[in-house]
Amino acid sequence: MESGVEWIKELSDVPTGKLPPHLELQRTRVECKADAPIHTDTFQYSGAYASIGVDNSVRLDNFRDNFRVEVIRLTDEEMEFDMIGIDPALANAFRRILIAEVPTMAIEKVLIANNTSVVQDEVLSHRLGLIPIKADPRLFEFTENGAPTEKNTIVFKLHVRCEQGEPRLTVKSNELKWLPNGSEFPLVSESSSRGSSSKPRTYTSFNCSQDSLPEFSNNPISAMDNIIISKLGPGQEIELEAHAVKGVGKTHAKWSPVGTAWYRMLPEVVLLEEIEDKAAEQLKAKCPVGVFDIEDIGNGKKRAAVVRPRACTLCRECIRGGKEWEDRVALRRVKDHFIFTLESTGALPPEVLFTEAVKILEDKCERVISELS
Repeated sequence: MESGVEWIKELSDVPTGKLPPHLELQRTRVECKADAPIHTDTFQYSGAYASIGVDNSVRLDNFRDNFRVEVIRLTDEEMEFDMIGIDPALANAFRRILIAEVPTMAIEKVLIANNTSVVQDEVLSHRLGLIPIKADPRLFEFTENGAPTEKNTIVFKLHVRCEQGEPRLTVKSNELKWLPNGSEFPLVSESSSRGSSSKPRTYTSFNCSQDSLPEFSNNPISAMDNIIISKLGPGQEIELEAHAVKGVGKTHAKWSPVGTAWYRMLPEVVLLEEIEDKAAEQLKAKCPVGVFDIEDIGNGKKRAAVVRPRACTLCRECIRGGKEWEDRVALRRVKDHFIFTLESTGALPPEVLFTEAVKILEDKCERVISELS
């Protein structure tokens, strides 16, 4: 009865339109207990707290004011950024789009003229398909079962041989040479087999050389460097052409533009009481990633402090050892703050990949709006 009276008193002290502290904590945080997390659900509908007069619906103006992106780390291949004020479903949509729907160029067809290596033709073709291609996919078109042209196909040539008496030769992706004029292999047709004098056809019909196009004149196309394709012994040889086309990751993983794209909720580590002296040393020693440190508070006393909450991996070592530590340290996750990490395979910079993912999601929304209207 007393707890019910206290709860009613707490509600009476809360300003109109605001949630009580304990409900606000449940709405915005995931509490990570020693055995399992609690309050993991998100409440985004207007009637969630209607009984106490709080409108919890998603509003465009509130989203626009609260949502922001903060770049934490950016390199040529990797980016870490925070997305704040966003729903988990939307964060996951970006992750799925990055993995499966942002297009890239990848080798789809391999024409093998000679392969005497120990790697079978089909395995060799599969390895070639997984080599990232350094080409901007936005400059190319999808093939859509059409003829291969300079607008939708990139042709590479690979011809290496290990001569007799020489040591074993390691064949790397650096040996893939771009053929801006298209295929050099003749396409055998009925007319040519009958002895026709017509000009021999190849597997591609380029109207012009790709390196004559302004987008490629100063930025030649190549494959990712130093990826081992095969190893050749004396007398072994590989001669082939590889044709790269535009595609998306949901068709095959070789078209996925990211090595990895993942996110986690922002860790929040709170000391519920002051932890001093020997207990502070114990707490610091418990954490394997250095979330806690010791600060001097004078008079020869020391106190534990949270210095690197972002590094918390939720191992829960700090709250193991009985209820004593659970009452001292609270591990939480912020429900609308996501630490997003993506690693590019090399075709496009990571910041461009995320921008392209935003454009794809925007196109999806516009398509839904047009269908509804």
